[in-house]
Amino acid sequence: MIRWIANSYRTFLWAFALALAVWISSVTSADPDQTRTLPDHVSVDVIGQSPDLVFSEPIAKDVEVVLRAPASVWKLIEADPQVVRAILDISGLSAGEHTLNLQIQVNARPAQVVSVSPGTFTFTLEPLIRKVLDVDLRISGEAAVGYQVGEISLEPMTVTVSGAQSRVDEVKRARVSIDLNRIREDFDQSVKVEALDERGTLVGGVSISPETLLVTIPISQQGGYRDVAVKVITLGRVASGYRLTDISVSPPVVTIYSDDPALVNSLPGVLETQPLDLQNAQDDITTRLKLSLPAGISIIGEQTVLVQAGVSPIESSVTLSGQRIEIVGLGDDLNVQVSPTNVDIILSGPLPILDTLTRQSVRVTVDLTGLETGTYQLAPLVEVLVANIAAESILPNTIEVTLTPLELSTPAPTASP
Repeated sequence: MIRWIANSYRTFLWAFALALAVWISSVTSADPDQTRTLPDHVSVDVIGQSPDLVFSEPIAKDVEVVLRAPASVWKLIEADPQVVRAILDISGLSAGEHTLNLQIQVNARPAQVVSVSPGTFTFTLEPLIRKVLDVDLRISGEAAVGYQVGEISLEPMTVTVSGAQSRVDEVKRARVSIDLNRIREDFDQSVKVEALDERGTLVGGVSISPETLLVTIPISQQGGYRDVAVKVITLGRVASGYRLTDISVSPPVVTIYSDDPALVNSLPGVLETQPLDLQNAQDDITTRLKLSLPAGISIIGEQTVLVQAGVSPIESSVTLSGQRIEIVGLGDDLNVQVSPTNVDIILSGPLPILDTLTRQSVRVTVDLTGLETGTYQLAPLVEVLVANIAAESILPNTIEVTLTPLELSTPAPTASP
């Protein structure tokens, strides 16, 4: 009896193993494993970091992961990429250099991690320190002529620099920089703070709080100075068939000065240029003009202004009626009948050029190349032989062309001898 049980037990184990193998084979064939790289890199989550320690250098933010998993698991991963996590656990680590393997968690089964790149992280932890610094202000450029800078204020006056000890130790001063660049109005802006070492080089890898300061600089105009607009005075008219498109002046505003501030303040706020001659102009004009200055008034800086005037032909249109159609490409063995034989053409372009057009300036053709006997509706081709003129439309836009065989003349009968 005992021998029978022992023999049956072995048989049962073999049968179970065979059934398990058949089941695994069946499941695998229905849901085959696939080795693939995750379509998106996995972000690295750092856990267990002491609030008093920081990385001396930034570590990799994400990694590439290759998994082996059944197709059904891959569908879960593709539907929710958060199923896969990359964890760097630095719990209990002290300041100094460390090397750790990255942990990959896959919250879907079954799945096997084939490779991770990078899979090992070497890093240095340093104490987190803070330093409070006064902020220096660096000013470049100057206010516009006739303007003066008032008392400058910063809000706040100090910032806190924090980060790894080695980095913060490099920081010797904090600075904000502004460029006045011929400013005429009050400066009231938030400016980014820079952390600098002893050589004035930017120090990276540190945090500055606040990141920006409010810089306020009052700008006021000095007595005897005033900004006035420039008005261009024109003389004459452009040529017939042309139009004045625009007039610009640079600079549009100039600064004037007088020893008598009351005289400057009494001006209307506009200075006129010497006349710009437009008489019979047909092209754009670029020139420098002086300003008409009242007695006792002078200009600060350049004594002339740049004036540009745009002159262009007036665009118009004209209809050329009864233009005869030319036939090209007619076979030697064909006759042609065209209906109609003439068309009207609407042309557009500069008016001075339109006024000079003749019938010889336009050619209308119908190309019959390769056509055989029959009736056709064809679109004429318009060719304008003058530059800057365009054919807008043709009336009618199709014509009827009928091709028939060419009739040969019958020879006259000869008398009998």
